[in-house]
Amino acid sequence: MIPFSDALTDEQKKILLTLARQSITLAVTDKPSLPPNNHDYEPPLNQPGASFVTLTIHGNLRGCIGTLSPFQSLVEDVYEHAAAAAMNDHRFYPVSASELGNIRIEISRLTLPRKLDYKAPGDLPGLLRPGKDGVIIRDEGLRATFLPQVWEQLPAAPDFLTHLCQKMGAKGNLWRLKLLHVEIYEVEEFCDE
Repeated sequence: MIPFSDALTDEQKKILLTLARQSITLAVTDKPSLPPNNHDYEPPLNQPGASFVTLTIHGNLRGCIGTLSPFQSLVEDVYEHAAAAAMNDHRFYPVSASELGNIRIEISRLTLPRKLDYKAPGDLPGLLRPGKDGVIIRDEGLRATFLPQVWEQLPAAPDFLTHLCQKMGAKGNLWRLKLLHVEIYEVEEFCDE
């Protein structure tokens, strides 16, 4: 079940993927770029939305940038994060013009995160829904998230949480030692072919 009452149509998904590719191409070729005009789009594209844009080449991650809470329209959010994923993911060199033809774009539209309450550290893995929940953890000023797609590489909740703690910059076993601030969300995910 898609977690949105206003699930995107195939045409709306195509619009967002086209905008993402345009944004990436303009950023990589260092051409001026203006964000999309909200008045050119209908709901839900012109309404507040949070997204992550993930870039891969031959199945290998090439960049991923996004936001967890909506602060601009979905079209603006996707457009901004597509360019940022190509140029500003600190884990990678900026995408080059020679790579543009091999870039695969995946867009994840996020639901609003909701707090997950639990009483003991050992309870946390059993509360997560592998393959469905995106997870945000916070502790003492540190924060990290994994999109639900990460469950494909880390299907066991303890491993998922260990890697997420490491991504946050903490020891992998932190989730076993104390209660963390945990939020979960779902995504509507789609990609170009």
